[in-house]
Amino acid sequence: MIQRLFDIVEQRSKQAPAATMLAAKENGAWRTYSTADVWQTAQNLAGGLLTLGISNQVLEPDQQEKIAIISPNRPEWIITDLAVQLTGAVLTPIYPTISPAELVYVLNEAGVKIVFVANSDIYMRFKDAFAEMPTLQHIYSFDEVSGIDNWKKLLLPNAVPDATVVSRIQASTLATIIYTSGTTGNPKGVMLSHNNIVSNVQDSMPAFSFASENSKALSFLPLNHIFERMVTYVYLQAGVSIYYAESMDTIGLNLKEVKPLVFTTVPRVLEKVYERIMNTGLELKGIKHALFFWALDLGKRYDNVNQGNPWYRLQLAIANALVFKKWREALGDNVKAIVVGSAATQERLVRIFTAAKIIIMEGYGLTETSPVISVNRFETEDRRIGTIGPLIQHVEVMIAEDGEILTKGPNVTIGYFKHPELTADAIDKNGWFHTGDIGQWVEGRFLKITDRKKEIFKTSGGKYVAPQVVENKMKESPLIEQMMVVGDGRKFVSALIVPAFAQLRKHMRDNYPSLTVPANNAEMIKMKEVIAAVQKQIDKYNPLFSHPEQVKKFALLPDEWTIDSGELTPSLKIKRKVILQKFSKIVEEIYVD
Repeated sequence: MIQRLFDIVEQRSKQAPAATMLAAKENGAWRTYSTADVWQTAQNLAGGLLTLGISNQVLEPDQQEKIAIISPNRPEWIITDLAVQLTGAVLTPIYPTISPAELVYVLNEAGVKIVFVANSDIYMRFKDAFAEMPTLQHIYSFDEVSGIDNWKKLLLPNAVPDATVVSRIQASTLATIIYTSGTTGNPKGVMLSHNNIVSNVQDSMPAFSFASENSKALSFLPLNHIFERMVTYVYLQAGVSIYYAESMDTIGLNLKEVKPLVFTTVPRVLEKVYERIMNTGLELKGIKHALFFWALDLGKRYDNVNQGNPWYRLQLAIANALVFKKWREALGDNVKAIVVGSAATQERLVRIFTAAKIIIMEGYGLTETSPVISVNRFETEDRRIGTIGPLIQHVEVMIAEDGEILTKGPNVTIGYFKHPELTADAIDKNGWFHTGDIGQWVEGRFLKITDRKKEIFKTSGGKYVAPQVVENKMKESPLIEQMMVVGDGRKFVSALIVPAFAQLRKHMRDNYPSLTVPANNAEMIKMKEVIAAVQKQIDKYNPLFSHPEQVKKFALLPDEWTIDSGELTPSLKIKRKVILQKFSKIVEEIYVD
């Protein structure tokens, strides 16, 4: 019976010891790891960790040893996760993009004693920060790094945790502390037990009904994120082999090499995929150009429930044979579904990709819920575009009077590490976790999110505005890459906009052939023709909203918001307060009479 995360891998190693469990590129070629290899290596690593004096006599969260990992996705990540679980210690995964100051805060609060780093770049980035952590005793690297021990030093062939050690680890034992990136303030350590994550794995399994043994998944979302980590264990239990992308830049190439059945992503990455497809379409000429945009128009009108009249369905079949077929080929020609989470997905993208026979399964959850609360299923009867799907089994949801989504179930966190006051604020006396999201039911069983409770603001005229709704609709414009609606306490709503520069340049070439467009983005956004083009897009979407919600003014920005520049969280959500502070002068100029 599966009660702990490592039980999944142990069971799989007995069922199919020779099957490929994990794979990664090494020296330009894919290296595979069998289920038996993964399980044995994890046990050996656990044995090596125990020789360092890890105590598991008392498995209470404040007394369990804390071990951190700072690494991109790779087989060693999951093997280390399993090994730490087998010792009764707690894995604290860290985003490689975290600032050194945040790293010091997190590892000191957690009291981390052992850190695993991927390579020399990560070690050198945080070397000085490690010196500020009094509890830190050991640093190991996956690659060979001068000055620190390699992780293979801990792979002791005959050192495995004995049955007594493993038997102490219960379903209720703390398995991991995940520090949420947050959009403001210090990160919070979310404590998740084996039962939290295992229950979510088991309750999410039916949503992966299309997955078969020996099929493949491509993994590139950070394993630091509970979404990718939980889905990893779904894959492992289902017998799906996990191939790790080399980097975010090689996803396109890796998709063609691996030919996965499924992968998970966040809306921002899906938007990037769509933008690349659009850029290709814009360069087409003649009949090919016409066919591309004819197919695109059909896709925008797609609905999986009301599938249109026979003439529409015939046209869509032709579009799939002539145009969308190439989209599928670009994704490896084997993808059945893309599971999307972390933030709201543009409805237009869900329609277009699903029309192209690449089913988008948009779901919803939080780190605190391990994470899945609801998800649109592969089967059409359990999928509604514009929603985040039906609840998974054993999870409850209640919509509070103010519209906030409250949830209860075995997947809900046991609390925030060292912050019982935050736990009390998030989980009420009746056990309901307050998500902070505003939502509603569609058809009585499909959950729909309308905004973040804390992001809804009020104009000086007393009108409430839900910024995400406006942003997601206006980002459907081919000329708008990123957007943040502002107006809290102001007399009208405005926006900061990062244009889609490639498409904007194409637009300028097509409409102003004699005009010289500067190569420099900062110069380009000053052009009256560019401002007018974006204004036309705003004018197109504004009528879809009430008068107080409409964007009256905007400012164009020359650089894309990224994790490295500080405007996005590691899960690619915008940091609203950071953006407001960073561009406060520009915002003030918008509101100058």
